[in-house]
Amino acid sequence: MKHLYCTIIALCLFFAVQESFGQERTFGLGVIVGEPTGLSAKLWTSNSTAFDFGLGWSNGGNQVDFHMGYLWHAWNALRSTERFPLYYGVGGRIITGAAHDASVGVRGVVGIAWMPRGTPIDVFLEVAPSLQLTPNSAFSVTAGFGARYYF
Repeated sequence: MKHLYCTIIALCLFFAVQESFGQERTFGLGVIVGEPTGLSAKLWTSNSTAFDFGLGWSNGGNQVDFHMGYLWHAWNALRSTERFPLYYGVGGRIITGAAHDASVGVRGVVGIAWMPRGTPIDVFLEVAPSLQLTPNSAFSVTAGFGARYYF
């Protein structure tokens, strides 16, 4: 049921934003490989901010991992003729299945993206420290590599 609410929120945010910002198009959908492995989405809200969503499988497919965060992008952090924004953000994480019964936590993220000019894609690499709050507290660090296509 919680996944349904998160999907509804994501769709509302998607339809609320009508301009293009960081990319020529506002909404990107793709894959992430790592921890978790699954789907990745990004919704730009301004030239330097975006919502980030992920839904995937963790620990060999025994758990479902959903995360959502708010990102800030530093476009001028790296000097290059290509677009390589560094980004960082904060959000939440829900893990269900296996040993977790709707575990909730706080998730940070730091990453770099490559956004080739004139193409509707981005490629990214990120590291995400998380603090699980329920049912027991625990700290973990995950990482992923992915790509998204912008519609």
